[in-house]
Amino acid sequence: MYPPQEFTTDRLHLRLPRHDDATAIFAAYTQDPEVTRYLTWRPHKSVDESYAILDLILKLWRDGEVFTYVLTLKDSDHPIGMIAIHPDGFKPSIGYVLARSHWGKGYMTEAVRGVTDWLLRQPDIYRVFATCDVDNPASARVMEKAGMKYEGLLRRYMIHPNISEEPRDCLMYAATR
Repeated sequence: MYPPQEFTTDRLHLRLPRHDDATAIFAAYTQDPEVTRYLTWRPHKSVDESYAILDLILKLWRDGEVFTYVLTLKDSDHPIGMIAIHPDGFKPSIGYVLARSHWGKGYMTEAVRGVTDWLLRQPDIYRVFATCDVDNPASARVMEKAGMKYEGLLRRYMIHPNISEEPRDCLMYAATR
């Protein structure tokens, strides 16, 4: 599977990240402790960390390991978040982050639905899944509204270092065909 370099939805444009996005994503969300609370990485302390992560994201894309998109509003090229496809044979997973100023507007649900729908149209993909921390109902709601079904509780599944250094329970959601 090799996804397209861009997607569009009703209100969003999903595109390949660019190195010069670092300053905007740092300002929008990578340094925000509230945005990163339930993520697997700590808030960035400087824009240099965001530059380094973008370099890694672009390398992973070139190597076919992870396909990460920057989310922008259709009428703007300013990054408001990211969504990533993590290939794993017939069952890729997705992960996402959105700037706090854009929470509650349905943008992430729209992005998750668009990426999931594209993935499930691929002949070799049968399942798309995502997880969230058990204490993150907003993310669970995004997955539900995007058409994923709750499948269960994963005990001690993932470390969210902004909450605990120990693995935390997570909720599993998936869409299948």
